[in-house]
Amino acid sequence: MLKGIRCETAKCPVEKKQRNLAPGMHGWRRGRTSEYAVRLREKQKVKRYYGLLERQFMRYFHKAERIKGNTGETLLQLLERRLDNVVYKLNFAPSRKAARQIIAHGHISVNGRKVDISDYTTKVGDRITVKGSEKSVKKVKEQLESNPNFTTQSWLQLAREKPEATIVALPARDDVQIPVEEQLVVEFCSR
Repeated sequence: MLKGIRCETAKCPVEKKQRNLAPGMHGWRRGRTSEYAVRLREKQKVKRYYGLLERQFMRYFHKAERIKGNTGETLLQLLERRLDNVVYKLNFAPSRKAARQIIAHGHISVNGRKVDISDYTTKVGDRITVKGSEKSVKKVKEQLESNPNFTTQSWLQLAREKPEATIVALPARDDVQIPVEEQLVVEFCSR
């Protein structure tokens, strides 16, 4: 009813049969993605989510391979326990990149010692605190107050008053919130 006169011809853009093709002249050439491409995409998804380079990611994968148990779950558990990820999950920083910067500038200490390596792997029982300087505490408290409905995950325990947290357990697969099939990542990396 509201279509123009052009829609009465075969060139109608509304009812064109080629709508499910990719844009461009060669859109019809795009085929089904291979199994290799699917597995590569899953690995890239994990790398980008945690902000890792290839060498760092492969180091974590080889470490996960050596640990007994499911390699995929162990890999995700190791990545979740990185200090920059923990600082982000505690809502001390708005993003993982910001968490890396906070750590690199020396605002975070683990068990009373200043740690400026965002790659640091935390353990059960570690106490993560913000440096005692007024500037550091103010920055973290502002971030905590900006999102008052934020709840920490079950493996982390946060004391909001004195920005301090404790790791009470290892993260489970349910705590990893990225939609990734870790088995495909394992298949890709172990070939």
